[in-house]
Amino acid sequence: MSLEVLKPGLCTTFQDAGRSGYQHIGVPVNGPMDAQAQQLANLLVGNRLDSGTLEMTLQGPLLRFDARALIALAGADLGARLNGQVLPPNQAVVARPGSLLEFGQRRFGARAYLAVAGGFIVEPVLGSVSTYRRGAYAGVLGRALLAGDRLGFASSFRNAPRIVLPAALTRSVEGEADRPIRVIAGGEWQHFTEQARHNLLNSPYRIGNDSERMGYRLQGDPLTLEQPLELLSEAVSFGTLQVPPSGQPIVLMADRQTTGGYPRIANVISVDLPLLAQRLPGDAVRFELTTIQAAQSLAVKHARLLTQLEHAHA
Repeated sequence: MSLEVLKPGLCTTFQDAGRSGYQHIGVPVNGPMDAQAQQLANLLVGNRLDSGTLEMTLQGPLLRFDARALIALAGADLGARLNGQVLPPNQAVVARPGSLLEFGQRRFGARAYLAVAGGFIVEPVLGSVSTYRRGAYAGVLGRALLAGDRLGFASSFRNAPRIVLPAALTRSVEGEADRPIRVIAGGEWQHFTEQARHNLLNSPYRIGNDSERMGYRLQGDPLTLEQPLELLSEAVSFGTLQVPPSGQPIVLMADRQTTGGYPRIANVISVDLPLLAQRLPGDAVRFELTTIQAAQSLAVKHARLLTQLEHAHA
């Protein structure tokens, strides 16, 4: 059972829940930029939440299925069509042998996720099938897909599970474009000037053209320290806002390094990382301060809902 990549799209990679447990030896976690969309795609076809999917950025690939497959897309609407018929996000459908999945005009969002019932068959690296292009891993886990690649998937003739998404998990990527991104104060928050903290929370920042999976470089009012600060490199996470000497913040994303030495003014809360991941270079970003208690409560509620859905439709 396989599908063939006829055209690779702009950047199509494998992503599962990520490569956890190796940061202490310098191995990045990787994983999806929009974890919620990746998980929803898996739920829609009855997979485990952490199953591998294809992450497609801005322009999707052209794929031909050699066997029957139950598939679903989630996240951005990249103009998907299955055998010429519109295939919107958040809908599971059957692709029959010979079916063509193509992508045309992007409607909204930056990244879409394709899940196949039963999962893709890919040899994991350090327990994960997440692609890391800088890591030079063997095969498709060290690069974006190329025309001619064949991707195996497990045979599955199951019907799509009937999932009713609770309101807390119902998203409109199109409607999220103007929502503020919530952050908590970072390790060096108090070392920044009052004006810098005001700028972060009251001025718009734009995502720079040199932004990618490793980090989003933001452009806007500079964030300055009270006085020069020398720091030892410390662990960083998905969503850390580091501020280099230029004063222009960098939000670390899925392919981030494991440690960093720039001052950390804030950290994007986990439930808002998907909102940020669906924005494009040139888009405006506004930040809103919240508390770690509120962030943890939202994250726990979100995780419980997903786990309940996973167990109900396994």
